[in-house]
Amino acid sequence: MTSPIEDYALIGDCETAALVSRDGAIDWACFPRFDSPACFAALLGTAENGRWSIAPADPVVSITRRYRPDTLILETTFETAEGRATLIDFMPPRDGASDLVRLVVGVSGRVAFDTDFVVRFDYGRTIPWVTHEDGVISAVAGPDLLTLVTPVPLDGEDLHTTGSFTVHEGDRIPFVLTYGPSNGPRPAHQDVEAVLADTETYWREFIKHCPEVGQWTETVKRSLITLKALTYHPSGGIVAAATTSLPEQLGGSRNWDYRYCWLRDATMTLMAFMKLGYYEEASAWREWLMRAIAGAPAQVQIMYGVAGERQLLEWEVPWLAGYEESPPVRIGNAAAGQFQLDVYGEVADAMAQALKGGLPPHPRTRAVSGVLMPFLERAWLEPDEGIWEMRGGRQHFTYSKVMAWVAFDRAAKMAEDTEGGRPFADRWRQVADAIHADVCAKAFDPELDSFVQAYGSKTIDASVLQIPLVGFLPVDDPRVRGTVAAVEKRLLHDGLVLRYRTDEIDDGLPPGEGAFLACSFWLADVMVLQGRYADARRLFGRLRDMCNDVGLLAEEYDPVARRMLGNFPQAFSHVGLINTALNLARATGPAEERAEGADGSGTDGAAADGSKGHESAGCGSADGGAGDGAQAAAS
Repeated sequence: MTSPIEDYALIGDCETAALVSRDGAIDWACFPRFDSPACFAALLGTAENGRWSIAPADPVVSITRRYRPDTLILETTFETAEGRATLIDFMPPRDGASDLVRLVVGVSGRVAFDTDFVVRFDYGRTIPWVTHEDGVISAVAGPDLLTLVTPVPLDGEDLHTTGSFTVHEGDRIPFVLTYGPSNGPRPAHQDVEAVLADTETYWREFIKHCPEVGQWTETVKRSLITLKALTYHPSGGIVAAATTSLPEQLGGSRNWDYRYCWLRDATMTLMAFMKLGYYEEASAWREWLMRAIAGAPAQVQIMYGVAGERQLLEWEVPWLAGYEESPPVRIGNAAAGQFQLDVYGEVADAMAQALKGGLPPHPRTRAVSGVLMPFLERAWLEPDEGIWEMRGGRQHFTYSKVMAWVAFDRAAKMAEDTEGGRPFADRWRQVADAIHADVCAKAFDPELDSFVQAYGSKTIDASVLQIPLVGFLPVDDPRVRGTVAAVEKRLLHDGLVLRYRTDEIDDGLPPGEGAFLACSFWLADVMVLQGRYADARRLFGRLRDMCNDVGLLAEEYDPVARRMLGNFPQAFSHVGLINTALNLARATGPAEERAEGADGSGTDGAAADGSKGHESAGCGSADGGAGDGAQAAAS
């Protein structure tokens, strides 16, 4: 049996990652990239699909764990009847080779350990040829090589490499696993203590620039480190999660590969980085974005590989049973080939927010706008698969149309601030006005007093919470008030927000999933704009308390079973956590800046008690006229 999702911790080197369970097992790791085939895949199968455990041989009295403060260095302390010992797990920021280091440290008394090293390349399928020479274990299969160096004597038995050892107080027993090409030279020996010190310095240098965010500073720091760990350093792309196929419902089939980069995350990720002062990461993410979308506008995808790859063909892994027997296990993601209108709005908003946030103008912004906007002028009239990547057929989704409006609204505003851009600004504003009128006429249901999921639908969808957040309508517009009330009435499940009721529509999949955590953060953000600070703090506090013992969140949560669901850790959840904390702690947070089109000159100071520092939130024009709700001012 694998561990519950919430019992895992993340380690990584900003190019790939591994998951470590509370009992000391690495059940998931991919080399050399996030989206490479896993060599430890027990998370989605059994130990025979690859697992590396280091755990006490005797019964454990207690297990405690933490990240070493301000780092991604995991420390798991085991206590037995005879002593205490700490397992330190980390991956040094890459300097050529890709290393995973495990260090067992005796704290008191004596603790006997067993280790079981099971490598299976190709997502748990391929058994490597394992040799033991000069104290080095080598596992080779085709192009892949893993070497393990440790002073602990290891033996091969039944296709496992095992060993036993004992640590006393002060003992430090290292294990260094290194990935490389099988036709390359043997990896160089690592000085574990020096590498550990360098890794600690790397993370502390990164996080020391994080400003205070009131009472939520430590929570924000952990989420920021998690986002950095999910960043593919060579390109600047940020993967949605480190895993594939962790189910949105136990036993269900809503299992997807999230080890790719979604355009949809662009704006909120940029704002999270910029509002915390991390302009280098924000700039790298924007550079990845601009490279990824280069080409014909009709071929813009909703997601790409970590370096911008477009071919993400989806296939199923028949030899893995799935997490807690929740098949299928999917590699790749067919949603990459879907038409999702909203991503054009995300791209335009990201470019506008980057300028507003202080990043210098990108040299390709005007050229990209020059080809994207004429295409979108025709495309916004078409149905699409929508934000939730529906597999039940295209519709005229409300959120998609709203984000098309965002694209023209932001493009018009940027053109206004560009020499010679007035004719384009006028043209894009006319299109924005037309979209606005279309959405207000066709997506608002007077009987429900709410915007609905799609034109003609009776289904409420959490994505309509974005209407005030992107400035499409002001938060005090009666239609927005009715929409928020409808979401709270029809989509709250034990206080958490569902994306939509999966049993009410045909989305191409069997019904059933958990509460999508990002949607609950959106509701908290809307509450802030409404001035409902106590409600927002209450909801945010509950979401924060759902983080596991090392501060990580998955994609979804089952409030009945009280278990995390979906891929883990989820970047979108941590972006939501950062932005909501900023919205609560600062006089002008990301939600207000995005909704109001603030020029960036507002104060960022937190109230003394770390709560919202003002009593009313601006909401754009009172009449809800097109283009007045949000201004992405660019200079």
